[in-house]
Amino acid sequence: MAIDNEMVKQVAFLARLKVEDSKVESTKEEFNNILAWVEQLKEVNTDNVEPLVAVNDTKLVVRDDEVADGNLKEAVLKNAPMQEFGYFAVPKVVE
Repeated sequence: MAIDNEMVKQVAFLARLKVEDSKVESTKEEFNNILAWVEQLKEVNTDNVEPLVAVNDTKLVVRDDEVADGNLKEAVLKNAPMQEFGYFAVPKVVE
């Protein structure tokens, strides 16, 4: 599939890119080079290739999930603009 000048302008419009009229020709060449490269990638045989999650064999360190309250109630309430009875206090918004 070859890209022409009109398609460059349409793609630029859809991508919200400003392409000057003097740059349309060079942009067309860049688009065509990218498409040619993608066509080369289609020729690669990937039938026996396992999906790759990471480029190295590093294993993630997994820790057990432990439920904890944090015991930071007083420190958190210090940040509150208003507090009452050990809870955040907010102005009444509905009557």
